[in-house]
Amino acid sequence: MGKLIIMEGLDGSGKGTQAELLARRLTEQGRTLRKITFPDYASDSSALVRMYLAGKFGDKPDDVNPYAASSFYSVDRYASYKMNWGGFYQDGGLVISDRYTTSNAVHQCAKLPPEQWDAFLDWLFDFEYHKIGIPEPDRVIYLAVDPEVSQRLMTARYHGDESKKDIQEKDTEYMARARAAAEYCAKTLGWRRIECTRVQDGVKTMLPVETIHQRILDELKDLL
Repeated sequence: MGKLIIMEGLDGSGKGTQAELLARRLTEQGRTLRKITFPDYASDSSALVRMYLAGKFGDKPDDVNPYAASSFYSVDRYASYKMNWGGFYQDGGLVISDRYTTSNAVHQCAKLPPEQWDAFLDWLFDFEYHKIGIPEPDRVIYLAVDPEVSQRLMTARYHGDESKKDIQEKDTEYMARARAAAEYCAKTLGWRRIECTRVQDGVKTMLPVETIHQRILDELKDLL
């Protein structure tokens, strides 16, 4: 089998940017790889995810229980694996993913009390990695961003138009719970945590993109 590297983090943490930088750097070094992103919005397999995030099943994330919501994302990943990158991975290829099962871990734990997190994670990983049979990651890089900074970045992404945010992004209380769940997952599941924010002149800001990129490379040296 190949290797699967995941970029994980809350909305606005720079996962897509860092996945792209890593893919570009490794390609320049002569590595053959695939870069994938979840949800796969270009595929019909993400239809239920899109409906959920658009508020079709309720205008709050908690309106859809974590097991149902997880299944929407899981099926999208399964379809992508079977139709897109599974053969490449099975032949020994390197795959870099912007989000994965790890995002279900973060965002769906946020809907549960902490005492239920371990049981949910056991169910989730068994369902995706054993029952439906998509591969486990070889390394998860967790980009930790202060919630205040991530909210500011998301607002900038949508040019101040709050209506463009999905039901998760709009719910700041839910996002705070997701942050707590992400920190728990990173600590207990062995994810490589990279702090991406700093305080500069009394203001919380993101570290330079290249600084974060170098820290990611350092965390992947033994694997690559």
